[in-house]
Amino acid sequence: MKTFRLSASQGSASPDVAGFFDPRTFSVQYVVSDPASRQCAIIDPVLDYDEKSGATATHHADQLLDYVREQRFDVQWILDTHPHADHFSAAQYLKGKTGAPTAIGGYVTDVQELWKGIYNWPDFPADGRQWDQLFRAGDEFAIGELKGRVLFSPGHTLASVTYVIGDAAFVHDTLFQPDFGTARADFPGGDAHQLWDSIQEILSLPEETRLFTGHDYMPGGREPQWQSTVREQKEANKHLAGTSEEAYVALRNQRDSELPMPKLILHALQVNTRGGRLPEPESNGRRYLKIPLDALEGAAWD
Repeated sequence: MKTFRLSASQGSASPDVAGFFDPRTFSVQYVVSDPASRQCAIIDPVLDYDEKSGATATHHADQLLDYVREQRFDVQWILDTHPHADHFSAAQYLKGKTGAPTAIGGYVTDVQELWKGIYNWPDFPADGRQWDQLFRAGDEFAIGELKGRVLFSPGHTLASVTYVIGDAAFVHDTLFQPDFGTARADFPGGDAHQLWDSIQEILSLPEETRLFTGHDYMPGGREPQWQSTVREQKEANKHLAGTSEEAYVALRNQRDSELPMPKLILHALQVNTRGGRLPEPESNGRRYLKIPLDALEGAAWD
């Protein structure tokens, strides 16, 4: 299985994009770099977690660091597109290794407030202080000489954002590869109508914009893929091509009603709403996750 690919710069104002696929969570992590300055950002890094043993590790995050060192990059940003429901974020670990600031969409505070109630955390500060930067729609940032901007892309979650960096857009869990379709919208705070609107904004980018997805589920057993273009998505996405908003929302809601919840959602959100911080050790030196019972619908009994 091919788990690394480099999408080379297409010229000025175009980044190199290195994608790292994690088969365990079907997640894609990115190192986005400016060829001129050798500065980079890391997007959606994964902290390894084995739910059966409770073990955590940094294998995938260290792979990113090895690549950064080999390329002699300077990390300027550690970016998450949203609080992930299927893996832990390695943002804090990588901040400790690189000193780079962490960032996420500013509406993460709404997600924190929602999950604060689910986890019964009365003293949890749901104000986003767990990140160094909270981005709003239209905010701009830089990676070396490359300009980046932020699109607010809710629907999958309340806080999802898209990072547009030169001719590349990191679309997280809105769009998948055309043969798989689009993301679910039934998590707490999700909404299929909002997801449609977010996708339409992404598809209004120039047609040759490179789109990089947050996951790939390898339909039909094909090799993992995570890059497409706006044009390819418009022409071939199985949930979108030739579809109206009404038909899309009906399809999305029907499909979501048949999906089980991700196996790590209750594990991951208590880490990722803290910016990738694990719970503090208790008196015996061990860390513990808190799993609320009967908090979510979507149980798969069969």
